[in-house]
Amino acid sequence: MPTELLFREDAYLFETSATVLAVNERGGIVLDRTVFYATGGGQPGDAGIITRPDGSTIAIGTAIYDPGDKSRVLHVPLEGQPVPALGERVTAVLDGERRMQRMRIHTALHLLSVVLSYPVTGGAIGDGDGRLDFDIPEGGLDKAEIADKLNALIARNAAVGESWITDAELDANPGLVKTMSVKPPRGSGRVRLVAIGDIDLQPCGGTHVRNTAEIGLVAVTDIEKKGKQNRRVRIALA
Repeated sequence: MPTELLFREDAYLFETSATVLAVNERGGIVLDRTVFYATGGGQPGDAGIITRPDGSTIAIGTAIYDPGDKSRVLHVPLEGQPVPALGERVTAVLDGERRMQRMRIHTALHLLSVVLSYPVTGGAIGDGDGRLDFDIPEGGLDKAEIADKLNALIARNAAVGESWITDAELDANPGLVKTMSVKPPRGSGRVRLVAIGDIDLQPCGGTHVRNTAEIGLVAVTDIEKKGKQNRRVRIALA
C-alpha cells in the first residue's frame, strides 16, 4: 500500500492522523498517509514527531522515499527512539516553522531562475537559505542588482498555484524544464507544474507558499565561481 502524500494537496497541513504500515530493520516508519515531505529535488525531508496512542513521542529526523518501494515514505527516527507497532494509530506532526522557511526559500529560488534565465545545473534548499548553480558563459554578476530584481518579483504578490500535465505533454514541451541536474518527478504518468502568476511555470514536486508576498525580502549572500562556466548564487531570507 503506498503512502498518501498529503503535502502534495496542501503544503500548509502540518499534522495528520495515520496508521503504521511497516517498520524496516533500521527503524524507518512507513505510514499510510503523511504530511512529511520526503527528500527530493534539492529539498530536504521534513523533521518532526510521531505521537503514539499513550502520548509518548518518536522524534523524526527526516523523511525519505523507501529505497525498496518508492511509493512509500520512510519517517527516519533519531537514534534511540522507540518503535511503534504495526497497525498502531498515531499522529504525525512536522516542524512547521522549518517547513515554512523552506517553502519561502524554495519559491524564491523559482523566481531567481527567472531573474537569471540560464540553464540551472544544481540547487539546494536550506532552512531560510538556498542556492542555484547556473551555466553562465561569462561572469560579472552583481549581487545588489540580482537582489533588486528578485525582490521586485516578490513584491508583485503573485499567486502560486499548480496543475498537472502528462509525461507526453512534458516531453512535447522540454523548455518547461530549467534544471539540468534535477529531473521532474515521474513515474505516475503525470507531472506537477508550479505556476507563479504569469512570471514562471516549471515542473516541481516540492512545497511552496501560496503567494510571493509570504516570501518577504531576500538577500543575495554570495556568488561563487565553481568552474569555467558555472556560477553558484546563494540567497537567504532577509
